[in-house]
Parts: sequence; C-alpha cells; structure tokens
Amino acid sequence: MSRIAYVNGRYLPHRHASVHVEDRGYQFADGVYEVCEVFNGGLVDKRRHLDRLERSLRELFIPAPMSRIALANVLEEVVRRNGVRDGLVYLQVTRGVARRDHAFPPAGTKPSVVVTARRSDRKGQEALAAKGVAVITVPENRWPRVDIKSISLLPNVLAKQQAKEAGAREAWFVDSAGFVTEGASTNAWIVTGGKTIVTRPAESGILRGITRTVVLDVAADLGYAVEERAFTVAEALAAEEAFITAATTVVMPVVRIDGHAVGAGTPGVVASTLRLKFHDFSEVS
Repeated sequence: MSRIAYVNGRYLPHRHASVHVEDRGYQFADGVYEVCEVFNGGLVDKRRHLDRLERSLRELFIPAPMSRIALANVLEEVVRRNGVRDGLVYLQVTRGVARRDHAFPPAGTKPSVVVTARRSDRKGQEALAAKGVAVITVPENRWPRVDIKSISLLPNVLAKQQAKEAGAREAWFVDSAGFVTEGASTNAWIVTGGKTIVTRPAESGILRGITRTVVLDVAADLGYAVEERAFTVAEALAAEEAFITAATTVVMPVVRIDGHAVGAGTPGVVASTLRLKFHDFSEVS
C-alpha cells in the first residue's frame, strides 16, 4: 500500500508530495507542527493537540489555515488513507509561500499545510520499554521560546545525532545552572526514592507536552506524589527511576544517563505502571 500525504488541499502519493521552493517553512523554519499518536485506529488526544497548535499559531501570528473541524477531518482522512492502526500522524503549518524576505509576507498569504502518517511497531515499542533506554546530557542551546512547537529544530537534530552516536535513544538538555530542561523530542522525568515523581514545570523553558499532561492525570489517579520542579543531572543519577514522555514514545523508562545506571539499571515499577495505564486516561477518537 503506497503512502498518501496531504499537501495544501490535495491528497497525493507520498513520493509526489512537495512544497514550493519559497515556502517559508523551507526557507525560514517559519512554521509549527504537531505529532499525534494513532492507537487502534484512533487519534490520541486530538483535542489537546489542536489546542496546542492553535496556541503556537497565535504566538507566531500565523493565521489558522482552515477551521478546526476541517483540520481534524484532514488528520483522520490521512490516517484512514494510509491504513494506520498504530503509528503517528504529523501536521505542519507554515506562514505560506512568498518572495523571500525576513518580514512577514503580505496580508492574505495563505498558510501551507502538510499532513503525513506512518505506521509504528507497537510490539517493538513494548519490547524497548521492557528493556529501557539510555539518554545523554547536552548543554542547552535552544532559543528561549521552546514553549512554541516550532519546526526550527536544528539544536534538537544535533542533540539527537549526538545521542545516536553515543548509543543512546535521547539527549537531555541541561541549562547553565545544571538543571535538566527536557529531551530533544521528549519531556524528562525522575522518580525519587520515596516514589515521588518529579518533572520540570511547563511555564517556561520546556514544551507543555500533551503526553506529559495525561501522565500527570494518570499519576494523580494512581496516588503518586508529583513535584513540578527543576532537577539536576546529579539528582537524576541518584534517582530510583527516570523516564521520558512524548507521543512517539508514550512513557519510556530510562535506565542509563551518560553511561551510568539509573536505580537498578532496569525499568522501574512507576514508569512501567504509568505506561500500562496511559491509554486508559488519554482521549482516543
């Protein structure tokens, strides 16, 4: 089955899907994106993803490309046309096509929209979660507005490549004060010896992850204590557990940081339980 992409009003074979050479996403990374999990054929937390998309567009003064209902229909149709039962759907909105100039293009320039979907290996992800993953730490070098889900991700790309070359799955950014901010594509968490879950507040310095939001609900329902505060690399290394969250990973246990074992060096009960219960609390539609 050939893949299908949506590009500016048309459903096209993936190999023929393209954007204009003067699309501002291509020339300036002037756009935003969302990645939504597909679980058993349904979109996970679609409402929350569209809420965040609208916020990102407002923060960058990019007009909505279409109504919320129409955009939701496009996401669902791309998933359907690609026959995705378990996987991801990717949505990107840019400021549109215009003559190259740093300032905004003329009023009325239509935003560009691209949507793609792909399958993922759920069994493979579960096997990975059963083993846990490694992360490395890298200096924070991103722009301050990481609360906007911008397509400008070059520092994240370099961090991910550094992690890959080190045999790790993720890189955690560390600020100048020595505190972990977040991963290159995930939110970062630790669990203390007293079974308290700790993650950095989302008011500044990190993206307010949709999976992060749901995990907080799961943790509260299960009776776990949660502290939204910054934590250091040293505290993470001394933690009983660590994990990362994102639509691409759900809850993924971290068993090594910079080559050092976290806790017993195996996935812990808190992270594993949060992963097991996650889809009982997320909105699947």
